[in-house]
Amino acid sequence: MVRSLILLALFFFLMISCSSKKDTPENYLVIGIESAPRILDPRYSTDAVSTNVTRLIFGGLLKRNKNLELTLNLAEKYEQPNPLTYIFRLKKNIYFHNGKQLTAKDVKYTFDSILDPVNASPKKGELSQIKKIEAPGQYTIVITLKEVSAPFLEQMTMGIVPAGSGKLSGNPVGAGPFQFQSYDKGEKLLLKANKNYFAGAPKLYGVEFKIVPDETVRLLELKKGNIHIVSNPITPAVLPWLSQQENISIMKKTGTNVSYIGFNMEDKVVGNKLVREAIAYAIDRNSILKYLMKNLGIKANSLISPINPFYNPSVSGYDFDPEKAKKLLDKAGYPNLGDGNPRLELTYKTSKNPVRKKIVEILAEQLRGVGIKVHIESFEWGTFFSDIKSGNFQMYSLTWVGIADPDIYHYIFHSQSLPPNGANRGRFVNRELDELLEKGRKETDFHKRKELYDRVQEIIAQELPYIHLWFSVNVAAINNKVHNFEIYPDESLDSLVNVSLKK
Repeated sequence: MVRSLILLALFFFLMISCSSKKDTPENYLVIGIESAPRILDPRYSTDAVSTNVTRLIFGGLLKRNKNLELTLNLAEKYEQPNPLTYIFRLKKNIYFHNGKQLTAKDVKYTFDSILDPVNASPKKGELSQIKKIEAPGQYTIVITLKEVSAPFLEQMTMGIVPAGSGKLSGNPVGAGPFQFQSYDKGEKLLLKANKNYFAGAPKLYGVEFKIVPDETVRLLELKKGNIHIVSNPITPAVLPWLSQQENISIMKKTGTNVSYIGFNMEDKVVGNKLVREAIAYAIDRNSILKYLMKNLGIKANSLISPINPFYNPSVSGYDFDPEKAKKLLDKAGYPNLGDGNPRLELTYKTSKNPVRKKIVEILAEQLRGVGIKVHIESFEWGTFFSDIKSGNFQMYSLTWVGIADPDIYHYIFHSQSLPPNGANRGRFVNRELDELLEKGRKETDFHKRKELYDRVQEIIAQELPYIHLWFSVNVAAINNKVHNFEIYPDESLDSLVNVSLKK
Protein backbone atom coordinates (compact mmCIF):
# COMPACT_ATOMS: atom_id res chain seq x y z
CA MET A 1 0.00 0.00 0.00
CA VAL A 2 2.70 2.50 1.06
CA ARG A 3 4.77 1.60 -2.00
CA SER A 4 1.78 2.23 -4.28
CA LEU A 5 1.17 5.64 -2.78
CA ILE A 6 4.82 6.60 -3.08
CA LEU A 7 4.84 5.59 -6.74
CA LEU A 8 1.67 7.60 -7.27
CA ALA A 9 3.23 10.64 -5.63
CA LEU A 10 6.40 10.31 -7.71
CA PHE A 11 4.36 10.01 -10.85
CA PHE A 12 2.51 13.16 -9.86
CA PHE A 13 5.72 15.18 -9.65
CA LEU A 14 6.84 13.80 -13.01
CA MET A 15 3.54 14.68 -14.61
CA ILE A 16 2.83 18.07 -13.09
CA SER A 17 5.24 19.92 -15.33
CA CYS A 18 4.06 18.34 -18.57
CA SER A 19 0.29 18.50 -18.25
CA SER A 20 -1.67 19.52 -21.28
CA LYS A 21 -2.98 23.02 -21.64
CA LYS A 22 -6.46 23.45 -20.25
CA ASP A 23 -8.83 24.42 -23.03
CA THR A 24 -12.20 23.77 -21.40
CA PRO A 25 -14.86 26.45 -22.08
CA GLU A 26 -15.74 28.73 -19.16
CA ASN A 27 -18.13 27.33 -16.53
CA TYR A 28 -18.01 23.83 -18.02
CA LEU A 29 -17.88 20.96 -15.56
CA VAL A 30 -15.16 18.45 -16.50
CA ILE A 31 -15.78 14.77 -15.79
CA GLY A 32 -12.92 12.32 -16.21
CA ILE A 33 -14.03 9.02 -17.73
CA GLU A 34 -12.17 5.77 -18.39
CA SER A 35 -13.59 4.96 -21.82
CA ALA A 36 -15.35 6.81 -24.60
CA PRO A 37 -19.10 6.58 -25.12
CA ARG A 38 -19.67 4.22 -28.04
CA ILE A 39 -23.12 5.21 -29.31
CA LEU A 40 -24.97 8.47 -28.59
CA ASP A 41 -28.39 7.23 -29.61
CA PRO A 42 -30.63 5.93 -26.80
CA ARG A 43 -32.14 3.28 -29.09
CA TYR A 44 -28.77 1.61 -29.55
CA SER A 45 -26.58 2.49 -26.56
CA THR A 46 -25.99 -0.32 -24.08
CA ASP A 47 -22.67 0.44 -22.33
CA ALA A 48 -22.78 2.40 -19.06
CA VAL A 49 -20.91 5.48 -20.33
CA SER A 50 -23.11 5.89 -23.41
CA THR A 51 -26.25 5.32 -21.35
CA ASN A 52 -25.31 8.00 -18.81
CA VAL A 53 -24.46 10.54 -21.52
CA THR A 54 -27.60 9.90 -23.58
CA ARG A 55 -29.74 10.40 -20.47
CA LEU A 56 -28.44 13.97 -20.39
CA ILE A 57 -29.14 14.59 -24.08
CA PHE A 58 -32.50 12.81 -24.36
CA GLY A 59 -35.57 12.47 -22.18
CA GLY A 60 -38.04 9.63 -21.69
CA LEU A 61 -41.73 9.75 -20.96
CA LEU A 62 -40.78 8.70 -17.44
CA LYS A 63 -37.53 8.71 -15.47
CA ARG A 64 -36.12 7.28 -12.27
CA ASN A 65 -35.20 9.68 -9.48
CA LYS A 66 -32.38 9.37 -6.95
CA ASN A 67 -34.51 6.94 -4.93
CA LEU A 68 -35.09 4.71 -8.00
CA GLU A 69 -38.76 5.74 -8.13
CA LEU A 70 -40.42 6.12 -11.53
CA THR A 71 -41.59 9.71 -12.00
CA LEU A 72 -43.12 11.76 -14.81
CA ASN A 73 -40.76 13.45 -17.27
CA LEU A 74 -41.90 14.24 -20.83
CA ALA A 75 -45.33 12.93 -19.91
CA GLU A 76 -47.50 15.11 -17.69
CA LYS A 77 -49.65 12.11 -16.78
CA TYR A 78 -50.59 8.60 -17.89
CA GLU A 79 -53.68 6.44 -17.55
CA GLN A 80 -54.34 2.71 -17.75
CA PRO A 81 -57.99 2.25 -18.76
CA ASN A 82 -57.52 -1.53 -18.92
CA PRO A 83 -54.65 -3.96 -18.16
CA LEU A 84 -53.38 -3.89 -21.77
CA THR A 85 -53.67 -0.18 -22.59
CA TYR A 86 -51.58 2.82 -21.51
CA ILE A 87 -52.42 6.39 -22.50
CA PHE A 88 -49.66 9.00 -22.11
CA ARG A 89 -50.39 12.75 -22.22
CA LEU A 90 -47.32 14.78 -23.20
CA LYS A 91 -46.30 18.14 -21.79
CA LYS A 92 -46.82 20.88 -24.37
CA ASN A 93 -43.76 23.06 -23.74
CA ILE A 94 -41.04 20.63 -24.78
CA TYR A 95 -38.68 21.34 -27.67
CA PHE A 96 -35.83 19.39 -29.21
CA HIS A 97 -32.42 21.01 -29.36
CA ASN A 98 -33.06 21.88 -33.03
CA GLY A 99 -36.08 23.98 -32.02
CA LYS A 100 -38.72 21.51 -33.16
CA GLN A 101 -41.56 20.83 -30.71
CA LEU A 102 -41.72 17.30 -29.30
CA THR A 103 -45.06 15.63 -30.03
CA ALA A 104 -46.71 12.22 -30.01
CA LYS A 105 -45.40 11.69 -33.55
CA ASP A 106 -41.83 11.65 -32.20
CA VAL A 107 -42.70 9.18 -29.44
CA LYS A 108 -44.37 6.83 -31.91
CA TYR A 109 -41.42 7.09 -34.30
CA THR A 110 -38.95 6.32 -31.52
CA PHE A 111 -40.66 3.12 -30.42
CA ASP A 112 -41.51 2.03 -33.97
CA SER A 113 -37.87 2.41 -35.00
CA ILE A 114 -36.74 0.28 -32.05
CA LEU A 115 -39.24 -2.45 -32.92
CA ASP A 116 -38.40 -2.43 -36.64
CA PRO A 117 -36.13 -5.49 -37.12
CA VAL A 118 -34.36 -3.72 -40.00
CA ASN A 119 -32.78 -1.34 -37.48
CA ALA A 120 -31.42 -4.15 -35.27
CA SER A 121 -31.86 -2.16 -32.07
CA PRO A 122 -30.59 -4.05 -28.99
CA LYS A 123 -33.59 -2.55 -27.14
CA LYS A 124 -36.09 -4.39 -29.37
CA GLY A 125 -36.60 -7.21 -26.89
CA GLU A 126 -37.40 -4.76 -24.10
CA LEU A 127 -40.40 -3.50 -26.10
CA SER A 128 -41.50 -6.89 -27.44
CA GLN A 129 -44.66 -6.81 -25.33
CA ILE A 130 -46.03 -3.90 -27.40
CA LYS A 131 -48.79 -4.83 -29.86
CA LYS A 132 -49.37 -1.40 -31.39
CA ILE A 133 -48.57 2.30 -30.89
CA GLU A 134 -50.99 5.03 -31.87
CA ALA A 135 -50.84 8.83 -31.84
CA PRO A 136 -54.51 9.94 -31.95
CA GLY A 137 -53.62 13.49 -30.95
CA GLN A 138 -50.65 15.84 -31.05
CA TYR A 139 -49.88 15.21 -27.38
CA THR A 140 -51.44 11.79 -26.84
CA ILE A 141 -49.84 8.36 -27.22
CA VAL A 142 -51.77 5.12 -26.82
CA ILE A 143 -49.79 1.91 -26.38
CA THR A 144 -51.54 -1.46 -26.50
CA LEU A 145 -49.75 -4.52 -25.12
CA LYS A 146 -49.97 -8.13 -26.26
CA GLU A 147 -50.31 -9.25 -22.64
CA VAL A 148 -50.18 -7.76 -19.17
CA SER A 149 -46.63 -6.58 -18.41
CA ALA A 150 -45.68 -5.37 -14.92
CA PRO A 151 -42.23 -4.07 -16.00
CA PHE A 152 -43.62 -2.19 -19.02
CA LEU A 153 -43.38 1.29 -17.45
CA GLU A 154 -39.66 0.78 -16.86
CA GLN A 155 -39.20 0.82 -20.66
CA MET A 156 -40.88 4.22 -20.86
CA THR A 157 -37.65 5.78 -19.55
CA MET A 158 -36.09 5.32 -23.03
CA GLY A 159 -34.98 8.57 -24.64
CA ILE A 160 -37.26 10.04 -27.33
CA VAL A 161 -35.72 11.08 -30.67
CA PRO A 162 -37.12 13.34 -33.42
CA ALA A 163 -39.37 11.64 -35.97
CA GLY A 164 -37.57 10.65 -39.17
CA SER A 165 -34.14 11.35 -37.77
CA GLY A 166 -32.47 8.04 -38.62
CA LYS A 167 -29.41 7.06 -36.62
CA LEU A 168 -28.24 9.92 -34.43
CA SER A 169 -24.94 8.87 -32.91
CA GLY A 170 -22.89 11.33 -35.00
CA ASN A 171 -25.07 14.34 -34.17
CA PRO A 172 -27.57 13.43 -31.43
CA VAL A 173 -30.62 15.69 -31.10
CA GLY A 174 -32.77 15.24 -28.02
CA ALA A 175 -34.88 17.23 -25.60
CA GLY A 176 -32.76 16.72 -22.48
CA PRO A 177 -31.05 19.28 -20.22
CA PHE A 178 -27.80 19.24 -22.23
CA GLN A 179 -27.27 19.24 -25.97
CA PHE A 180 -24.51 17.83 -28.14
CA GLN A 181 -21.73 20.31 -28.99
CA SER A 182 -18.72 18.37 -30.29
CA TYR A 183 -16.95 15.05 -29.98
CA ASP A 184 -13.24 14.48 -30.47
CA LYS A 185 -13.23 10.71 -30.28
CA GLY A 186 -10.65 9.40 -27.88
CA GLU A 187 -10.22 12.88 -26.38
CA LYS A 188 -13.37 14.62 -25.17
CA LEU A 189 -17.10 15.07 -25.61
CA LEU A 190 -18.67 18.49 -25.07
CA LEU A 191 -22.30 19.07 -24.15
CA LYS A 192 -23.69 22.58 -23.73
CA ALA A 193 -26.60 23.54 -21.52
CA ASN A 194 -30.05 23.49 -23.10
CA LYS A 195 -31.29 26.99 -22.23
CA ASN A 196 -34.79 26.01 -23.32
CA TYR A 197 -35.01 22.87 -21.21
CA PHE A 198 -38.64 22.49 -20.16
CA ALA A 199 -37.78 21.74 -16.52
CA GLY A 200 -35.42 24.73 -16.19
CA ALA A 201 -32.01 25.43 -17.72
CA PRO A 202 -28.95 23.89 -16.02
CA LYS A 203 -26.79 26.25 -13.95
CA LEU A 204 -23.66 25.11 -15.81
CA TYR A 205 -22.81 26.40 -19.28
CA GLY A 206 -21.93 22.85 -20.22
CA VAL A 207 -20.17 19.57 -19.44
CA GLU A 208 -16.95 18.13 -20.81
CA PHE A 209 -16.39 14.40 -20.67
CA LYS A 210 -12.62 14.05 -20.73
CA ILE A 211 -11.54 10.59 -21.87
CA VAL A 212 -8.52 9.51 -19.82
CA PRO A 213 -8.05 5.70 -19.87
CA ASP A 214 -5.28 5.69 -17.26
CA GLU A 215 -6.66 6.04 -13.75
CA THR A 216 -3.48 7.57 -12.34
CA VAL A 217 -3.56 10.33 -14.94
CA ARG A 218 -7.28 10.91 -14.29
CA LEU A 219 -6.65 11.39 -10.58
CA LEU A 220 -3.66 13.64 -11.12
CA GLU A 221 -5.74 15.82 -13.43
CA LEU A 222 -8.37 15.92 -10.69
CA LYS A 223 -5.78 17.02 -8.14
CA LYS A 224 -4.55 19.79 -10.44
CA GLY A 225 -8.08 21.05 -11.05
CA ASN A 226 -8.19 20.13 -14.75
CA ILE A 227 -10.92 17.60 -13.95
CA HIS A 228 -13.75 18.28 -11.51
CA ILE A 229 -15.25 14.82 -10.99
CA VAL A 230 -13.94 11.27 -11.21
CA SER A 231 -16.40 8.54 -10.27
CA ASN A 232 -16.67 4.76 -10.63
CA PRO A 233 -14.37 3.08 -11.26
CA ILE A 234 -11.90 4.29 -8.62
CA THR A 235 -9.37 1.79 -7.34
CA PRO A 236 -10.04 1.48 -3.59
CA ALA A 237 -6.32 1.59 -2.78
CA VAL A 238 -6.05 5.22 -3.89
CA LEU A 239 -8.86 6.50 -1.65
CA PRO A 240 -6.55 7.25 1.32
CA TRP A 241 -4.39 9.41 -0.96
CA LEU A 242 -7.42 11.15 -2.43
CA SER A 243 -8.86 11.89 1.00
CA GLN A 244 -5.66 13.75 1.92
CA GLN A 245 -6.02 16.26 -0.93
CA GLU A 246 -7.28 19.62 0.36
CA ASN A 247 -9.24 20.48 -2.78
CA ILE A 248 -11.03 17.12 -3.12
CA SER A 249 -14.01 15.59 -1.34
CA ILE A 250 -15.06 11.94 -1.43
CA MET A 251 -18.74 10.98 -1.80
CA LYS A 252 -20.10 7.46 -1.28
CA LYS A 253 -23.55 5.92 -1.66
CA THR A 254 -24.85 2.35 -1.75
CA GLY A 255 -25.59 1.44 -5.34
CA THR A 256 -27.52 -1.09 -7.36
CA ASN A 257 -24.54 -2.76 -9.05
CA VAL A 258 -23.88 -6.33 -7.97
CA SER A 259 -20.73 -8.38 -8.60
CA TYR A 260 -21.04 -12.13 -8.90
CA ILE A 261 -19.43 -15.42 -9.88
CA GLY A 262 -21.22 -17.19 -12.71
CA PHE A 263 -21.11 -20.93 -13.40
CA ASN A 264 -21.63 -23.09 -16.47
CA MET A 265 -24.44 -25.31 -15.27
CA GLU A 266 -23.74 -27.81 -18.07
CA ASP A 267 -20.18 -28.37 -16.84
CA LYS A 268 -19.73 -31.75 -15.14
CA VAL A 269 -17.83 -30.22 -12.19
CA VAL A 270 -19.42 -26.86 -11.34
CA GLY A 271 -22.76 -28.18 -12.59
CA ASN A 272 -22.74 -30.10 -9.30
CA LYS A 273 -24.60 -28.01 -6.71
CA LEU A 274 -22.42 -29.39 -3.88
CA VAL A 275 -19.32 -27.99 -5.60
CA ARG A 276 -20.95 -24.59 -6.01
CA GLU A 277 -21.94 -24.58 -2.35
CA ALA A 278 -18.40 -25.50 -1.34
CA ILE A 279 -17.03 -22.61 -3.39
CA ALA A 280 -19.52 -20.24 -1.76
CA TYR A 281 -18.45 -21.29 1.75
CA ALA A 282 -14.75 -21.10 0.82
CA ILE A 283 -14.90 -17.38 -0.07
CA ASP A 284 -14.07 -14.85 2.63
CA ARG A 285 -15.90 -11.82 1.26
CA ASN A 286 -15.49 -9.83 4.46
CA SER A 287 -11.70 -9.79 4.10
CA ILE A 288 -11.85 -8.80 0.44
CA LEU A 289 -14.29 -5.97 1.18
CA LYS A 290 -12.24 -4.69 4.10
CA TYR A 291 -8.68 -4.94 2.82
CA LEU A 292 -8.93 -4.77 -0.97
CA MET A 293 -12.21 -2.94 -1.58
CA LYS A 294 -11.72 -0.53 1.36
CA ASN A 295 -15.38 -1.11 2.29
CA LEU A 296 -16.63 0.03 -1.13
CA GLY A 297 -19.04 -2.86 -1.13
CA ILE A 298 -21.70 -4.63 0.93
CA LYS A 299 -22.04 -8.41 1.07
CA ALA A 300 -24.71 -9.57 -1.36
CA ASN A 301 -27.15 -12.46 -1.22
CA SER A 302 -29.26 -11.39 -4.21
CA LEU A 303 -29.20 -9.46 -7.48
CA ILE A 304 -31.58 -6.96 -5.88
CA SER A 305 -29.90 -4.25 -3.79
CA PRO A 306 -31.07 -3.50 -0.22
CA ILE A 307 -32.16 -0.05 -1.39
CA ASN A 308 -34.64 -1.66 -3.81
CA PRO A 309 -38.18 -2.31 -2.47
CA PHE A 310 -38.10 -5.80 -4.04
CA TYR A 311 -35.09 -6.85 -1.94
CA ASN A 312 -35.71 -9.95 0.19
CA PRO A 313 -33.72 -9.55 3.46
CA SER A 314 -34.50 -13.08 4.63
CA VAL A 315 -32.58 -14.82 1.84
CA SER A 316 -29.82 -16.99 3.28
CA GLY A 317 -26.25 -16.11 2.45
CA TYR A 318 -23.05 -18.15 2.62
CA ASP A 319 -20.69 -17.10 5.39
CA PHE A 320 -17.02 -18.00 5.27
CA ASP A 321 -16.75 -21.60 6.52
CA PRO A 322 -13.82 -23.52 4.97
CA GLU A 323 -14.45 -26.65 7.05
CA LYS A 324 -18.00 -26.87 5.75
CA ALA A 325 -16.66 -26.33 2.23
CA LYS A 326 -14.31 -29.31 2.64
CA LYS A 327 -17.13 -31.55 3.87
CA LEU A 328 -19.26 -30.58 0.87
CA LEU A 329 -16.37 -31.44 -1.47
CA ASP A 330 -16.03 -34.83 0.25
CA LYS A 331 -19.75 -35.39 -0.31
CA ALA A 332 -19.44 -34.32 -3.96
CA GLY A 333 -16.78 -36.98 -4.55
CA TYR A 334 -13.66 -34.84 -4.29
CA PRO A 335 -11.81 -36.11 -1.20
CA ASN A 336 -8.62 -34.76 0.32
CA LEU A 337 -5.77 -36.53 -1.55
CA GLY A 338 -3.02 -35.29 0.78
CA ASP A 339 0.56 -34.27 -0.08
CA GLY A 340 -0.65 -30.91 -1.36
CA ASN A 341 -2.59 -32.45 -4.22
CA PRO A 342 -5.77 -30.55 -5.13
CA ARG A 343 -9.17 -32.12 -4.75
CA LEU A 344 -10.16 -30.67 -8.12
CA GLU A 345 -9.06 -28.08 -10.67
CA LEU A 346 -11.17 -25.30 -12.21
CA THR A 347 -10.71 -22.61 -14.83
CA TYR A 348 -11.78 -19.08 -13.90
CA LYS A 349 -12.11 -16.45 -16.66
CA THR A 350 -11.82 -12.72 -16.13
CA SER A 351 -10.91 -9.53 -17.97
CA LYS A 352 -7.57 -7.73 -17.82
CA ASN A 353 -8.96 -5.00 -15.55
CA PRO A 354 -6.33 -4.79 -12.74
CA VAL A 355 -8.84 -4.69 -9.88
CA ARG A 356 -10.87 -7.60 -11.28
CA LYS A 357 -7.71 -9.64 -11.82
CA LYS A 358 -6.58 -8.98 -8.24
CA ILE A 359 -9.97 -10.04 -6.87
CA VAL A 360 -9.84 -13.29 -8.85
CA GLU A 361 -6.30 -13.95 -7.60
CA ILE A 362 -7.52 -13.57 -4.01
CA LEU A 363 -10.53 -15.80 -4.67
CA ALA A 364 -8.23 -18.42 -6.19
CA GLU A 365 -6.03 -18.34 -3.08
CA GLN A 366 -9.06 -18.76 -0.83
CA LEU A 367 -10.28 -21.71 -2.89
CA ARG A 368 -6.81 -23.25 -2.70
CA GLY A 369 -7.32 -23.29 1.06
CA VAL A 370 -10.07 -25.91 0.68
CA GLY A 371 -8.25 -27.94 -1.97
CA ILE A 372 -9.50 -26.33 -5.19
CA LYS A 373 -6.81 -25.36 -7.68
CA VAL A 374 -7.87 -22.45 -9.89
CA HIS A 375 -6.38 -21.68 -13.30
CA ILE A 376 -6.95 -18.00 -14.05
CA GLU A 377 -7.44 -16.99 -17.68
CA SER A 378 -7.38 -13.24 -18.33
CA PHE A 379 -8.47 -11.73 -21.65
CA GLU A 380 -9.08 -8.39 -23.30
CA TRP A 381 -12.68 -7.32 -22.77
CA GLY A 382 -13.96 -8.23 -26.25
CA THR A 383 -12.59 -11.76 -26.14
CA PHE A 384 -13.64 -12.30 -22.54
CA PHE A 385 -17.22 -11.13 -23.04
CA SER A 386 -17.55 -13.12 -26.25
CA ASP A 387 -16.58 -16.28 -24.36
CA ILE A 388 -19.08 -15.54 -21.61
CA LYS A 389 -21.95 -14.94 -24.05
CA SER A 390 -21.16 -18.14 -25.91
CA GLY A 391 -20.99 -20.24 -22.73
CA ASN A 392 -17.27 -20.93 -23.12
CA PHE A 393 -16.37 -20.98 -19.41
CA GLN A 394 -16.48 -22.93 -16.16
CA MET A 395 -16.47 -19.89 -13.85
CA TYR A 396 -16.27 -16.15 -14.46
CA SER A 397 -16.84 -12.84 -12.69
CA LEU A 398 -18.86 -9.86 -13.87
CA THR A 399 -21.03 -7.05 -12.49
CA TRP A 400 -24.65 -6.25 -13.28
CA VAL A 401 -25.17 -2.49 -13.43
CA GLY A 402 -28.20 -0.37 -12.56
CA ILE A 403 -30.72 -3.07 -11.63
CA ALA A 404 -34.09 -1.50 -10.78
CA ASP A 405 -36.97 -3.78 -11.80
CA PRO A 406 -36.85 -7.46 -10.72
CA ASP A 407 -37.85 -8.56 -14.23
CA ILE A 408 -34.07 -8.67 -14.76
CA TYR A 409 -34.34 -12.22 -13.39
CA HIS A 410 -36.29 -13.26 -16.48
CA TYR A 411 -33.52 -11.91 -18.71
CA ILE A 412 -30.79 -13.68 -16.74
CA PHE A 413 -32.28 -16.96 -15.52
CA HIS A 414 -35.39 -17.96 -17.49
CA SER A 415 -34.80 -21.12 -19.53
CA GLN A 416 -35.92 -19.26 -22.69
CA SER A 417 -33.36 -16.50 -22.12
CA LEU A 418 -30.34 -18.31 -23.50
CA PRO A 419 -28.09 -16.03 -25.60
CA PRO A 420 -28.84 -14.27 -27.90
CA ASN A 421 -32.41 -14.06 -26.53
CA GLY A 422 -31.21 -13.14 -23.05
CA ALA A 423 -28.34 -13.44 -20.60
CA ASN A 424 -28.81 -16.96 -19.23
CA ARG A 425 -25.18 -17.58 -20.09
CA GLY A 426 -24.79 -20.42 -17.61
CA ARG A 427 -27.71 -22.40 -19.11
CA PHE A 428 -29.61 -22.56 -15.82
CA VAL A 429 -32.98 -24.37 -16.00
CA ASN A 430 -35.52 -24.48 -13.18
CA ARG A 431 -39.20 -25.01 -13.95
CA GLU A 432 -40.51 -23.47 -10.73
CA LEU A 433 -38.39 -20.39 -11.40
CA ASP A 434 -39.71 -20.13 -14.98
CA GLU A 435 -43.30 -20.15 -13.71
CA LEU A 436 -42.57 -17.52 -11.06
CA LEU A 437 -40.83 -15.25 -13.57
CA GLU A 438 -43.72 -15.51 -16.01
CA LYS A 439 -46.20 -14.67 -13.25
CA GLY A 440 -44.00 -11.81 -12.09
CA ARG A 441 -44.20 -10.19 -15.50
CA LYS A 442 -48.00 -10.13 -15.34
CA GLU A 443 -48.63 -9.32 -11.68
CA THR A 444 -49.22 -5.58 -11.24
CA ASP A 445 -50.08 -5.61 -7.53
CA PHE A 446 -46.84 -4.66 -5.74
CA HIS A 447 -47.29 -6.88 -2.68
CA LYS A 448 -48.25 -9.96 -4.70
CA ARG A 449 -45.42 -9.29 -7.12
CA LYS A 450 -42.95 -8.95 -4.27
CA GLU A 451 -44.01 -12.33 -2.88
CA LEU A 452 -43.18 -13.88 -6.25
CA TYR A 453 -39.75 -12.27 -6.42
CA ASP A 454 -39.02 -13.07 -2.78
CA ARG A 455 -39.32 -16.71 -3.77
CA VAL A 456 -37.25 -16.11 -6.93
CA GLN A 457 -34.41 -14.75 -4.81
CA GLU A 458 -34.65 -17.77 -2.48
CA ILE A 459 -34.39 -20.23 -5.40
CA ILE A 460 -31.32 -18.51 -6.85
CA ALA A 461 -29.65 -18.48 -3.43
CA GLN A 462 -30.40 -22.19 -2.97
CA GLU A 463 -29.47 -23.40 -6.45
CA LEU A 464 -26.48 -21.05 -6.89
CA PRO A 465 -26.22 -20.48 -10.64
CA TYR A 466 -24.54 -17.32 -9.33
CA ILE A 467 -22.61 -16.65 -6.16
CA HIS A 468 -23.49 -13.07 -5.31
CA LEU A 469 -20.37 -11.34 -4.00
CA TRP A 470 -21.18 -7.73 -3.10
CA PHE A 471 -23.24 -4.70 -3.93
CA SER A 472 -21.17 -1.72 -4.95
CA VAL A 473 -20.79 1.43 -2.94
CA ASN A 474 -20.67 4.11 -5.60
CA VAL A 475 -17.85 6.57 -5.05
CA ALA A 476 -16.98 9.93 -6.56
CA ALA A 477 -13.97 12.17 -6.00
CA ILE A 478 -15.05 15.78 -6.46
CA ASN A 479 -13.28 19.12 -6.68
CA ASN A 480 -14.53 21.39 -3.90
CA LYS A 481 -15.63 23.97 -6.46
CA VAL A 482 -18.50 21.65 -7.42
CA HIS A 483 -21.82 22.28 -5.67
CA ASN A 484 -25.00 20.17 -5.53
CA PHE A 485 -23.65 17.02 -7.20
CA GLU A 486 -25.40 13.87 -6.01
CA ILE A 487 -24.53 10.22 -6.53
CA TYR A 488 -27.46 8.20 -7.86
CA PRO A 489 -27.74 4.48 -7.01
CA ASP A 490 -27.71 3.53 -10.71
CA GLU A 491 -24.67 5.79 -11.44
CA SER A 492 -26.70 8.16 -13.58
CA LEU A 493 -25.58 11.79 -13.89
CA ASP A 494 -29.04 13.34 -13.73
CA SER A 495 -28.02 15.56 -10.80
CA LEU A 496 -25.83 17.62 -13.18
CA VAL A 497 -28.94 19.68 -13.96
CA ASN A 498 -28.59 21.24 -10.49
CA VAL A 499 -24.79 21.46 -10.29
CA SER A 500 -22.89 24.74 -10.20
CA LEU A 501 -19.20 25.65 -10.12
CA LYS A 502 -17.83 28.07 -7.54
CA LYS A 503 -15.13 30.34 -8.96
